Amino acid sequence: MTPSQAVVQGTLNADGTLELKTKPDLPMGPVEVTIRSILQMPAQTEDWFSCLQRTRQELEANSYPFMTDREVTSHMEELRAEDDRVEEATR
Repeated sequence: MTPSQAVVQGTLNADGTLELKTKPDLPMGPVEVTIRSILQMPAQTEDWFSCLQRTRQELEANSYPFMTDREVTSHMEELRAEDDRVEEATR
């Protein structure tokens, strides 16, 4: 039995023509074509740490308001105090 449909990837050229990567396994004759764009993932060229460093540099260049050491310490102390309050409430 001959298949009635085939999924084949290809490229849509600027002039509107299609270039198929493989030959469809269909009999010769009229067909209906649906074209759907496929998002291609760019090749990963940087590791996570490089990405983190680059992102930090971009944010700093845009004057992103990062917390100071004092603000981080204060925030951590507040979180720990909340933990202490929860522990006391459960006793």
